[in-house]
Parts: sequence; structure tokens; C-alpha cells
Amino acid sequence: MDKRITPRAPTLAESLLPIVVMVLLLGVGYAAFSLPPEPLMVLSTVIAALLVKRLGHSYAAILESISQKIAKTMPALLILISVGLLIGTWMAGGTIPLMIYYGLTLINPAMLYVTALLVTSLVSVCTGTSWGSAGTVGVAFMGVAIGMEANLAATAGAVVAGAYFGDKLSPLSGDTNLAAMAAQIDLYEHIAHLLYTTLPSLILSATVLTVYGLSGDTGAAALPEKVLAITAGLREIYHFNLLLLLPVAIVLYGSVTKKPTIPVMLVSALVAMLNAGFIQGFSLHDVVKSAVDGFNVSMLGDREVNPLLGNLLNRGGMNSMMSTLLICFCALSFAGTLALSGALETIVHNLLRLVHSTGTLILATLACGLTMISVTCNGQISILIPIEMLRSAYIERGLHPKNLARTVEDSATIFEPILPWTAAGAYMAGTLGVATLSYLPWAVLCWSGIFFATLWGFTGFGIARLSPQQQASLTNAPLNR
Repeated sequence: MDKRITPRAPTLAESLLPIVVMVLLLGVGYAAFSLPPEPLMVLSTVIAALLVKRLGHSYAAILESISQKIAKTMPALLILISVGLLIGTWMAGGTIPLMIYYGLTLINPAMLYVTALLVTSLVSVCTGTSWGSAGTVGVAFMGVAIGMEANLAATAGAVVAGAYFGDKLSPLSGDTNLAAMAAQIDLYEHIAHLLYTTLPSLILSATVLTVYGLSGDTGAAALPEKVLAITAGLREIYHFNLLLLLPVAIVLYGSVTKKPTIPVMLVSALVAMLNAGFIQGFSLHDVVKSAVDGFNVSMLGDREVNPLLGNLLNRGGMNSMMSTLLICFCALSFAGTLALSGALETIVHNLLRLVHSTGTLILATLACGLTMISVTCNGQISILIPIEMLRSAYIERGLHPKNLARTVEDSATIFEPILPWTAAGAYMAGTLGVATLSYLPWAVLCWSGIFFATLWGFTGFGIARLSPQQQASLTNAPLNR
């Protein structure tokens, strides 16, 4: 006689249990005791698996659900590896250093604050790293501000806002790729949709900083040595010419023509490797090593290099994405286990009883993102879990998942550096030498996005909707990249 148990649907309390456990583990273990998030996510997955077993599902079914979840996101995980490849080769080839060099030479002392915002934004978009941008050109701008006796809190706020503008919009950003992966949408479609909230926030930030800057007295000050040292050092290391922009042109062409993302990135990386070998003069060994392990100024041999340049240039490589991928696999294992249980459907069903419009759904999403980043202090998990929970709800209401991905980034990615207890907030305060709560009012871009997201949600502006055919297709079909 067949004694197999027929699986049942979970109650609301059972559905909430693994998520509450995960939040508590990350909130206490990661945020309070600085434990690595990966084993905490594994433990959360075990708790979720015990619930799934209690509901009547088999161990084999759990593994199958996890495998399916990872398989659906594999193209996006490969893009993450390609991003690391791109950063390393662009550094070796001189593409990113060229853009940083011309960004820094645009500094106008009379417009210090808005220049700090825009140049840091440019560098962050080019490099895809908010921490790296703040820790290099951001530090240089703090030196400019000290030399001019300018408002350090305003300068730090401008740097943080600019750094996270790029973290949100750069195709090289891990968080941006994660959000697109979780929502199962095209990367460049996600970036374009982010502009609805991020561009108004940037304009508002630039307006505030320009008005404040014009009321100050920094116009007659000269540039400090840190900025001059960086630009002089870049000129000594690299041979700059327009060919170095070809890898960028390839990525932009692929974005405009909607070519497959991974092949475009590989072609761009190949051209950058040729630039590194034939224009910059790096050996084949160093060029390949830059692609795998990232560029390092030690490849310059015995030449003395300013430490600021080492902090700026030492990055990239496929291996640099391995820690992000590990978090992704742990989070996807948790999500795959929950998907089998039906817990997310139960939670969302109860949540939607309180949601009666697109605006209230956007508000609920913002609340989820802000809660996750405030409690877990982990940007990747704060992106993955809310999107996993709410994607089906958006599709059922005829809303494109790119609305969800954008809203989660508005509340998790960009809000993280203005919370003093997160790693990002602590890093920015320590690196720039200004307390998080001091630069918070000036980092307008980091907190104004939630207001634009709410406004667009209730007015319908910038809200992408699905046709019935798209709605049916997105319900079950994996993303075709």
C-alpha cells in the first residue's frame, strides 16, 4: 500500500517562520556579530527544508526545486562572471582609467559639490563599484574639500550619492545584475527602467548641491595634491587614445541594438585585452591574469606607484565575482526550497489583501526592501528575497517585473549607505571621515528615490504594464537572454 503523504499548503504562520528565522539569523549573526552571511543562509535553508518536509514533500523534490531555481538564473550568473572579466580587462586596457582621468580633470573649484556628485557618478558607472569609487576619487574630493575649507558633510554626501548612482545604473554593478537576474528581465531593460526614479533623484541632488555651492566661497581655491597625483600617475601608467573607448562603444552598441549580453561583453573584453597588449604594453600573462584575477599595479614591475592608484586600479577579474555567486547560490537554495512549499504564495496572498492599487503595491515593496536592508544589512539578500516573494504578484496584476526590480533597488541598494549600522554606511563614514548621519541629508539621491517611486506608483507614470500575451508568457517561461 502506498503510504506517501500528499503535500498540503502551509498556513500563514508556517509560511512566515523560515523568513522570520532568516531575518533574525542575518540581523543578529551578520549585523551584530559580523558572521559571514553564507552559512546563515544555509541554516535558513535547512529550516525551510524542515518545513517543506513537514508539509509532505520529499528530499528529492527539494533538491529538484533548488536545481530548477538555479537553472533559470544561470544565464544571469554567467553575466556576473562576465562583468568581473570586463572590469579586469578594461582596467588593463586603459578604458576605465581613461574615463577616470578625464573625469577628474573636469573639476571646477567653483562647483565643487556638484562636480563631486557628477564625477563620482561617472567613475562609478564606469567601474560598477560604489565602494571603489568612494574610496578613490571620493577620497580625492574630500581632499579638495579640506583644501578649500568647504563643507565636508556636503562633499561626502555628494560622493556617496554619486557612488551609488553608478552602483544602481552600471551594467558592471553586481547589485544591478542581481536585480535583473532575480526579476528575470533583461539587464539593459532594467537599467533603462531605473532612470524613471534615479534620473529625477540625480537632478534633484545636482540642483541642491549647485545652489548650495554657488552660495559658498570655494571658487578661488586650487586643486589639492591628491587629485593632481592621481591624474599624473594615470598619465605615467597608461597611453591614452580614443581606441581605448572602443570596448565601451561595443557595450553601448549591444545595449542599443539589444544584442545578447554575454557575447557582447566577451567581444568588449577581447578588444580591451588587445588594447592592454598592443597599446599599454602588458605581457600576455598579465593580460590573461587581469581577466581572471583582476588588474594589479604589481604588473607594472619595479615602477613606484602612488598608493591611491593601487586602491583605484586593483580590481576586477572573474574571481572577484565568486563571493557574490556564493551568496547567490545560498539565497537561491533558500528561495527554491520556499518555492516548493508554497509559502511565498501564501504570504503574498495575505499581503495583497491590504493592497488595492499599484501605488499600495509599490509601497508594500518599498517596505519589504527597507525592512530587509535595515535588518539583514546585506544588499544582495535584500534584493533577492523581496523580488522572489513579489514577482508573481506583479505579474498577476499585469505589472512588468521590471517595476518590482526598480522599486527594490530604490529601497535596498541605494538606501544601504545612509544607514549607520550597515557595512556600507560604516565603510563610507570611515573612508570619507564624515559620520553617516552627518552626510545623510546631503546624499539626496539615496533617499529621494523612494518618494519618486511612490509618486509614480500612484500616478501611473513610468509604470510598465504587461499585455495579456506577455502576462501569460512571464508566468512560467524563463528569460531568453
